[in-house]
Amino acid sequence: MVPQGLRYTKEHEWVRLEGDVATVGITDYAAHELGDVVFVELPEVGRTVAQLAPVGVIESVKAVSDLFAPVAGEVVETNPDLTSKPELLNTDPFGAGWMLRIAVSDKAQLDNLLDSAGYELLVAEA
Repeated sequence: MVPQGLRYTKEHEWVRLEGDVATVGITDYAAHELGDVVFVELPEVGRTVAQLAPVGVIESVKAVSDLFAPVAGEVVETNPDLTSKPELLNTDPFGAGWMLRIAVSDKAQLDNLLDSAGYELLVAEA
């Protein structure tokens, strides 16, 4: 499942821009590859992040993986539900399993990311 209208990183994060704020999460493919997610560590609100820099950690029964920021900016919100329900990343990665919101400092950075067709091709080659 690769929704249209989002942008994607090669590290399997998705981003949806609404105004100047980007909502970020991991893709269905990433959630499947990780297996059951048991813990999520997200950045503090107010933290400035760089594009494609690590900003958090996702721990599953299979592995511990970094979460990367698809765009640069300031973290303005994190998903409080993931503290008690990290499995939302597995059950609803594009909805209730969103991870953080970033006030984007440069919208042109979205042009460096994959569209849905490009991401589908990346996953097909994996």
